[in-house]
Amino acid sequence: MRHRKKGRKLNRTWEHRKAMFKNMAQSLVIHERIKTTLPKAKELRRVADKLVTLALRNDLHARRQAFKILENHKLVKKLFDEIGPRFQGIQGGYTRVVKLALPRKGDCARLAIVEFSRAKNIEEGVEKTGASESSEPKEDIEKAED
Repeated sequence: MRHRKKGRKLNRTWEHRKAMFKNMAQSLVIHERIKTTLPKAKELRRVADKLVTLALRNDLHARRQAFKILENHKLVKKLFDEIGPRFQGIQGGYTRVVKLALPRKGDCARLAIVEFSRAKNIEEGVEKTGASESSEPKEDIEKAED
């Protein structure tokens, strides 16, 4: 029985799981969106949310704890200076797991995308679906064809 045991084993040893989630967290901070299998994505969400919580604390001890996971000073700086401030005043839900429709071709594994829930565009106040900017170039193209 697995009473009071958190997390999925993912058919790996503890050391392998720890290293895998460190690598995935590093990739998430670098690219801000990664594609992986659904169970790994759900477990990575726990690690990533803890990293953003550390970034919101923004003190020396929090930076050192984040460095234990990210193992790179540039990634810690990006986490604390760019990613963390996006979530000021929010109490949770820093990451989003989006299930993909089609499974992986080789082994038919369910895939998902893990991303930070607030993109850079939302932070700057520019909406992703803003049609006012995209309508101007279309008019220029139509005028050039006449």
